[in-house]
Amino acid sequence: MIHHIELYVSDLKESIVFWGWLLEELEYKPFQNWDEGRSWKWGESYIVLVQAEEAYLDAGYHRKRVGLNHLAFNGKSRVHVDHLKNQLEKKGIEILYKDKYPYAGGKSHYAIYFEDPDRIKVEVVAPN
Repeated sequence: MIHHIELYVSDLKESIVFWGWLLEELEYKPFQNWDEGRSWKWGESYIVLVQAEEAYLDAGYHRKRVGLNHLAFNGKSRVHVDHLKNQLEKKGIEILYKDKYPYAGGKSHYAIYFEDPDRIKVEVVAPN
């Protein structure tokens, strides 16, 4: 089991809005809160957002560079994945591979794909 994942973000306030909504939809609970960060916990694991220092913002993030490509979460059901898709669209968040939804990852992989404000790809997968 992963202990925690820490993501440095370019705009903490914007990322808190995005990740807070999503993580709470996935049953994570608010955990820690301080000036430069926020975290949400599920079981013994937690996800942390930290404001990147200004000196490091210029390099930016791209999932095709060396490093993290995406985070994939378990959804509760296909209905839950569809609900998330509808909520993302209402929030104006672009759905990746929309023309292949919900099988962009293959016929046995019912999932939604999208990006966070820093363009980290996020996937939520329904159980088989």
